Amino acid sequence: MSVTAKTGGPPAGSRGIDEILVEARARLRRLSPREAFDAQRDGAVLVDTRPVAQRRADGAIPGALVVERNHLEWRFDPRSDARLPVADRYDLLVVVVCNEGYSSSLAAAALQDLGLYRATDLIGGMVAWRAEGLPVSWDVEG
Repeated sequence: MSVTAKTGGPPAGSRGIDEILVEARARLRRLSPREAFDAQRDGAVLVDTRPVAQRRADGAIPGALVVERNHLEWRFDPRSDARLPVADRYDLLVVVVCNEGYSSSLAAAALQDLGLYRATDLIGGMVAWRAEGLPVSWDVEG
């Protein structure tokens, strides 16, 4: 532990979450709810990373894959033995969805780090999707 960390300040070289989020989003071409809806219709994979309690409370996007955040990289890395069948190429358009569009930005950047260069996220998350009046399913498994 550095002297700075012992006195309550951040360790040398560390970055705050706001800085990390800005850097992640600078790499993404984030989609509005309507753009994500259209992209899904055209073959994009929408991936809901929210926990089951949030999906039960707020509904889910029909046709979205549910992959909780702690499994995401393994399920979408084309090199992984644990990948989903749909994750078989690096040009796959994956749109990550969380509740409000924060953790999804970090998750999409992580997918880009794996080589999925078209990975992005939904601006405003499920909250924005619902506010836009887009389809919501209440048949939530988990």
